[in-house]
Formats: sequence, structure tokens, C-alpha cells
Amino acid sequence: MNHLSGYDYTVFFIYFIVVTSYGYWVYRNKRSAHSKTKDYFLAEGSLTWWAIGASIIASNISAEHFIGMSGSGFAMGLAIASYEWMAAATLIIVAVFFLPIYIKNHIYTMPQFLANRYNDTVSTVLAVFWLLVYVFVNLTSIYFLGAAAIETITGISFSACIVALGIFSIIITLGGMKVIGYTDVIQVFVLIMGGLVTCYLSLHLIADKLGVKTVFEALPLLKKDAGDHFHMIFPPGHKYYNDLPGIAVLAGGLWINNLNYWGCNQYIIQRALGADLKTGRNGLMFAAFLKLLVPVIVVIPGIAVYVLYNHGFYHHEMTDAAGTLKPDHAYPVLMNLLPTGLKGLAFAALTAAIVASLAGKCNSIATIFTLDIYKKFLNKDASEQRMVNVGRWVVIAASLIAIVIAPALRSFDQVYQFIQEYVGFISPGILAIFLLGFFWKRTTSGAALTGAVLTIPLSVLFKFLPQLTGGYIAPIPFLNRMTWVFFIVSAIMVLITLADSRSKQNKQILQIDTKMFRVTPAFTICAVIICGILAALYTVFW
Repeated sequence: MNHLSGYDYTVFFIYFIVVTSYGYWVYRNKRSAHSKTKDYFLAEGSLTWWAIGASIIASNISAEHFIGMSGSGFAMGLAIASYEWMAAATLIIVAVFFLPIYIKNHIYTMPQFLANRYNDTVSTVLAVFWLLVYVFVNLTSIYFLGAAAIETITGISFSACIVALGIFSIIITLGGMKVIGYTDVIQVFVLIMGGLVTCYLSLHLIADKLGVKTVFEALPLLKKDAGDHFHMIFPPGHKYYNDLPGIAVLAGGLWINNLNYWGCNQYIIQRALGADLKTGRNGLMFAAFLKLLVPVIVVIPGIAVYVLYNHGFYHHEMTDAAGTLKPDHAYPVLMNLLPTGLKGLAFAALTAAIVASLAGKCNSIATIFTLDIYKKFLNKDASEQRMVNVGRWVVIAASLIAIVIAPALRSFDQVYQFIQEYVGFISPGILAIFLLGFFWKRTTSGAALTGAVLTIPLSVLFKFLPQLTGGYIAPIPFLNRMTWVFFIVSAIMVLITLADSRSKQNKQILQIDTKMFRVTPAFTICAVIICGILAALYTVFW
């Protein structure tokens, strides 16, 4: 039976005590004398660049990465790392062009931006979209993957694991963004250190099982035995082409997915909205560097388990009760093979990733509901303290809903792909609305509302609209669907705007000065380094 030893639990409880104690210290020493919504939801002006960057990554990396992306590494290999490596480039674009507009216009929530740029109808429609996706897709999947992983590692029941995760994350979230931001620094340190240790030991296991002496010899062995798992670009006809359709990962739908996620997503950008421009930009750049590490700590272990599986090891552990291969079992199986003590560190790293992501997601749900739904429509005269209290109750309610729904995800083999695809149903339309709102002042509210309403029906249409390819009927890869929907929605929005003669008289609602987009020499050097690393990676692993 899988279980943690006393030493493992000791390591884990040290982590738990440090995080909760530090969180309580931050809450007691950095809180304002009066409860304010901007202070609670955004930690306005109090997060440093390193806290912003660490918090972004801690909230982004969760069980969906440790478990879901590692499972995709087992199934399809290094290609899944495109989501992480292309995200590093995307963060640079967001830091240069998106963040200055938000900060210059005092934007605190994405629906607030839409209300200021367009109108309350557009804002409310998308606020509801975001809340539904955050609760029913993102939060639910994090709870499911997290509880499933902990169940596999410890032998504790799924129900007990999911309740414990809920309690831990709610405690952190109720302290507000300051507590989340600063405790995330510890969380990201623990998850990266634990992830690196797990990666090293996965290579050590390869060396031990396959008869080589060192982990340095295990790396070329890994590439030799799983050569098909070390390609970033899948050609048409490849069995995973629908998940990562060839060149689209470099010049297609993945950009739409990433720009929406990193630039128009309350859950991510919220960390930088309360900071000044320099601090926010530096935080995003720090996050970009950290993203380069993610495939090392989650994808490589998945490929290592794949190699061991092909050599006849761990067949029972990698299948379910019906004997079906489950790629998402890869990381938990690997963790169960770690030595005593280090298993506790890896368990702490996984828990840190889950809790940080849950806390960040819950805070964003509470922020959007409280500021853009409750304050606008339910209680326009609500006091600051009242809104903070409502936000805390929303955290609890959203967590309970996700906990109840989470077990329904057991039927999916690769939950990471499920998340990407269904979030992608709204991403194209949202990105079109934001980009046209940023950079074309004529764009009308009617055009934006049409784009918001059409994005889901068009995405559903393209999902079920067969594509004639090579003499057989094949589905359109979801990243390609996102590209089609983005350009169709954008074109419709442009046509509706041009057909409205009043759009010529639109005032420049947003404060935009091209000087905002200038960056420091240090920022430019960092951006060049990241782009150079990405170019080298895609050249080597094409």
C-alpha cells in the first residue's frame, strides 16, 4: 500500500507550519488598519517584483502541471512543453503592451476594463463566462487532480484529500492577496526544489534500472529509448497532431491561448495590477524565467516513467482497475518510488503547487464576483468591509461547488488537455475583444457584445465540424479551431464597427501614450536572453 513514512510526514508538516505561520505573520503585520477591497483583493502597492513573479508561477503551476502535464509528457513527450516555453515569450509581450494600459487606466479587474472601454453589458456577459470557467473547469480540475495525486501517494481516501485541500487553501485565501502573494514565495521555492529533486531522482532511477552509472548517462539513454518523445513539432497524421497541430504551436492557436491566459485573465494578471509599472514588469519577467524551468520539473519525469514502462516496469501502477493505461498516473507512481524524506519533500512540493493555485483562483473568483457582480447589481452601497466579507464567503462557496463536481473528471485520461480545450472555447473571442479594445478606438460596444456571444457557438461548431483530410474525416485540432474562431470573431467585430457611422466619433476612452511601451535596457537584455533560449530549444528539438 502507498504511504508516507514518519520522516515524510515530518518534512510535510514543517512545510505546512512554515507556510501557515508566515501567512499569519503577513496578515497581522501587513494588513491595513481598515479593510479595503483594493488591499484585500489586490494587495495594492505592497507586493515586490519577486513576490509578483513567484505568485504568478505558484498560482499557475498546480496539479494540472505536476500530474496532468507529466501525464502528457508520458503520452506525447516534450512537445507538451510548448505551453510553458511559449508562455515565457508571451509574458514579455504582456509586460510590454498589456500591463501599461491596465496600470495607466487604473484597471483592477478584467470586467472593469470591459465596462470602461465598452459598457456594463459586455462586462457582465464576460464576467459570467469567467466565473463559470474558473469554477467549473479550472478550480474543479485542480481539486480533482490534487486529491487524486495525494490519494495515490498516501493511500488516504479521495474524499478526505479533497476536503483537506479545501480547508488548507481557504485558510490561505481568506487572508487576501497579500497573504497569497508572500506565501507564494515559499510555495514556489518548495515546488521548484521538490520538482528538481524529483526530476533528478527520476533520472537516477533510469540509470539504476537500465544499467548505467550516472544521471548524466541517463539523459542520452532517455533520448535514445524515447526518441519520438523529444520532438516539439508534430507533423500531420501524427497520433497527437490534434493536441499540438504542427507549426500552430509557434504561429497559430497557441499564441491565442497564451495571450488570453497571461494577458486577459484575472487569475494571472491580478498580481501585477496593484503594482507600479516597473515593479509589475519586473515581476512578469521573473515569471517568464521561471516558466523555462517548468518542463524540467514536470515533463522530464513523465518521459522517464514512459521509458521505464516500456522496459517492463510499473505496468500495474500505470493502469486502472480495468487494465487501461492512465498517463496521468506517471507522476504519482514516480513519487511513490522516492526515498524516505525526499518523498515528503516531493509531496510538499505537490501540495504547495495545488494550494497556491487554489488560493489564487479562489481570490480571482471572489474579486470578479464582488467588484463586478455584487457591487454593481446586488448592493451598490456596500461598504468596503461588507465587500471583503462577501469575497470571503464567495471563496468558500466556489470551493464547495468545485469539490462536489471534481469526481466527475475521473473519466478523462489527460486532464491537462481537457482544461486547455474547454478554456479555449472562450479564449478567441475574449482576446479579440481585448486587442481591438486596446488598439482601435473605433471598436464599438455592439461589436464587442457580438464577439462575446459568438465565441462559444463558433467554438462548438468548429469542434464538431469535420475536416476532410487525406481522404478521411478528422476533427479540426482545437488550437486550429481557436485560430479560426479568433479571426472570424475579429472580422465580424471590424465589419460591425465599420457599418456603424457613429464609431468615427468614438472618443479615446483609454489613456494610451506610446511612451508607456518603452522598456529599460535591462528588460530588453532579459527578453533577448529568453528568446535566444527558446530559439535554441526549438532548433535542437524540432
